[in-house]
Amino acid sequence: MSKKLTSRAEDYSKWYNELVVKADLAENSAVRGCMVIKPYGFAIWEKMQAELDKMFKETGHQNAYFPLFVPKSLFEAEEKNAEGFAKECAIVTHYRLQNDPNKKGKLRVDPEAKLEEELIVRPTSEAIIWNTYRGWIQSYRDLPLLINQWANVVRWEMRTRLFLRTAEFLWQEGHTAHETKDEAIAETKLMNNVYATFVENFMAIPVIQGVKTESERFAGAEETFCIEALMQDGKALQAGTSHFLGQNFAKAFDVKYANKEGKQDYVWATSWGVSTRLMGALIMTHSDDNGLVLPPSLAPNQVVIVPIYKSEEDLNAITEVANGILSNLRGKNISVKFDNRTTHRPGAKFAQHELQGVPLRIAIGPKDLENGTVEIARRDTLTKQTVNLEELVETVEGLLKEIQEALFNKALDFRNTHITEVDTFEEFKDVLETKTGFISAHWDGTNETEEKIKELTKATIRCIPLDMKEVEGVCVYSGNPSKGRVLFAKAY
Repeated sequence: MSKKLTSRAEDYSKWYNELVVKADLAENSAVRGCMVIKPYGFAIWEKMQAELDKMFKETGHQNAYFPLFVPKSLFEAEEKNAEGFAKECAIVTHYRLQNDPNKKGKLRVDPEAKLEEELIVRPTSEAIIWNTYRGWIQSYRDLPLLINQWANVVRWEMRTRLFLRTAEFLWQEGHTAHETKDEAIAETKLMNNVYATFVENFMAIPVIQGVKTESERFAGAEETFCIEALMQDGKALQAGTSHFLGQNFAKAFDVKYANKEGKQDYVWATSWGVSTRLMGALIMTHSDDNGLVLPPSLAPNQVVIVPIYKSEEDLNAITEVANGILSNLRGKNISVKFDNRTTHRPGAKFAQHELQGVPLRIAIGPKDLENGTVEIARRDTLTKQTVNLEELVETVEGLLKEIQEALFNKALDFRNTHITEVDTFEEFKDVLETKTGFISAHWDGTNETEEKIKELTKATIRCIPLDMKEVEGVCVYSGNPSKGRVLFAKAY
């Protein structure tokens, strides 16, 4: 496994692509725009999934599963949603192949096997889910309905990048139904908070919570809440969204309930989701020119033990000590691996675990056995220290906590120093080109101004921060009155 990566300063995009592949996270597949998530990358995703799933269930949600295919008529039922995803849809038109009579050994679509109704490969599941909910909801006693599903979706992207934008990706999507508008809005905000808590506490990535502008909302939503993060190259990344759907889908699919007075009314809806795009955020926020840097909370192996030996006798003695360390650390719910492969030298193992971002590496050699010590190396700072065996478990626990906090604080400092207030469009353009990051600027609230700024600079309004103070000012582009500052940035 080659360690050397293109430096971030030289070519950030190339560095990212190389790191994903060389760290054994994912690779491109034979299917255009689709990826293979390799075991090490999938192990990180599984840890994300497990923590999020726990948080969903703690807030009263249950998991279910719905079909991959959506009949075209159902997909078209909610007009805005259909229009929003139309250009990204993959469509199934036939259900059978046959031997091609003109080309031996080749297959062709059987023209007699055309579907009566075309099927959309789900880009999102609102249509099939709300059609199902019509049979599940009759009374206020059936509400709230709090459902999540873990699934794959297909959005036929033309320009793809591993994890960040692929034609098929993994995600979770929550779909809930409520009696009142206030309940649905509260649910939308709750789940945005769940995402923010997860990303900050487990991924060690600071986020800004806000709402999207009308042009950036989810197709079919009345309001979209979001969490926005900042990557090391100064570009923003939307890390999660939560949508208040109003009664749009309930009306499109005729989902009504009998209220406590016996009157029929449409339910109120939300949907919310995060995807394997979070893997891209994790990589780009913390990693360096030596490879991946993982927060301990999501590392498949929080600790790796590497034996350094010359003889089989040395290895046997080290193995006995290592097994004791394994037992003690696992007893504290710390994931640890003993890398006793005889096919790799210690230096190659060090390079691999550094590239793959293992938070702590413990090296044990014959002299360590004599002294009752081990050497611990931190991945985030690349520093080493010698620790007595008696103090090892306590030291490892402390270091893992310290690394988690240090990664968050480092990312927070970077984010905070890359939020720049500007008052003129010249300042706006200068910051984009020279400093990057979030730009806090007044906006007049019109789609026309938002679109013009995007056209001229490629920067978009990432969000209207939830903590935005209403301070009257002048729009950075149009010069028209503004009620407050919003956050612009170039984004993934």
